[in-house]
Amino acid sequence: MSTRRRLALLLALALALGLAGCGSDDATGGRNGRSTAQTPGADRPPVTLGTRTSSEQILLGQLYKQALEAEGFTVALKQNISSTEIADTALRSGQIDMYPQRVGAANTANDHGFVLLKPTPFSDVEALAVLPQFARQNALRSVGDLARIADLRLGAPPEFFDGEPGLAGLERSYGITDVRFAPLTIGLQYSALDDNKIDAAVVSTTDGELQGGRYVVLDDPRQLFGSRHVAPVISARVVAAEGPAFARTLDAVSGALTLSAMQEMNAAVALDQQSPADVARAFLEQRRLV
Repeated sequence: MSTRRRLALLLALALALGLAGCGSDDATGGRNGRSTAQTPGADRPPVTLGTRTSSEQILLGQLYKQALEAEGFTVALKQNISSTEIADTALRSGQIDMYPQRVGAANTANDHGFVLLKPTPFSDVEALAVLPQFARQNALRSVGDLARIADLRLGAPPEFFDGEPGLAGLERSYGITDVRFAPLTIGLQYSALDDNKIDAAVVSTTDGELQGGRYVVLDDPRQLFGSRHVAPVISARVVAAEGPAFARTLDAVSGALTLSAMQEMNAAVALDQQSPADVARAFLEQRRLV
């Protein structure tokens, strides 16, 4: 073999070896360059993860799904389940194995063969928001301070008028009675505030619009709107079958989901029209969870 040909073969071999060593993950690999066979979920049964219809629920589904897949678990995503009641029915009938559920202080999932994993730091509940200038002018810090406002223009979904906690709850907990109610479709409350059509609006604490200080969310010291964190609810049978790394992976994701993180990701999805899958991937990579 000539010297020139031998050098060409050596160069080709070196290039092949170099390419084989590049990259930390691919379609068949796991996190941090591990092969799928080396990941804890490699030999575990597939799991079906359900989510509700909201963009936040779809985002949560992507966060949990991608983190699990990075550990070798096989996850099928069933999106757009229309209600919590239907999600519960699907869980109990085995159509899905888990879904992200909003939970309060008391929950009986463990009593019925299901397990609630670690809740998120963020709480996704209704709240009342005002413009910063309006808050300064009227010395507003908490919901109760609104009782001083005459003819308070309050924008909220139509069901807030006679639902719970609703207007009755505002009167019962904070003595707010002088209210001019403006029924608004969810999503229109911020433009109504900006255009000075209302003084205060019912919002969700994880709304992307709330990041950056454009609006002031009033404190709720009497817990009228409660506290609703999110936790994956899973069949106890599935948790046992998937092994300890399964719950540990989900807990790591939940633990990273602060209120500011959710507001930022919700803004990217709902306001900037980014893909929930892409937003979830960027967040998980930044937190080194994939």
